[in-house]
Amino acid sequence: MDLEIFLKWITWTIIYSFLGILIMFLTYFLLEKFTNASIKKELLEDENIALWIMFGCFFLAIGIIIAAAIV
Repeated sequence: MDLEIFLKWITWTIIYSFLGILIMFLTYFLLEKFTNASIKKELLEDENIALWIMFGCFFLAIGIIIAAAIV
């Protein structure tokens, strides 16, 4: 009985994690499509610190959402 409940929670954890990662990549591609500048160029070539911070906060937000969904 306890193993069944544990496996159910592990399964939902994996599903929420993949869903959060999918949403993260989808948002990145939508931002890339609807902005005039290339995000990849801004991050890697121009080393835009503000954009790095924005994406760092974005990744933290996704992590918090996944953690809240699990608990």
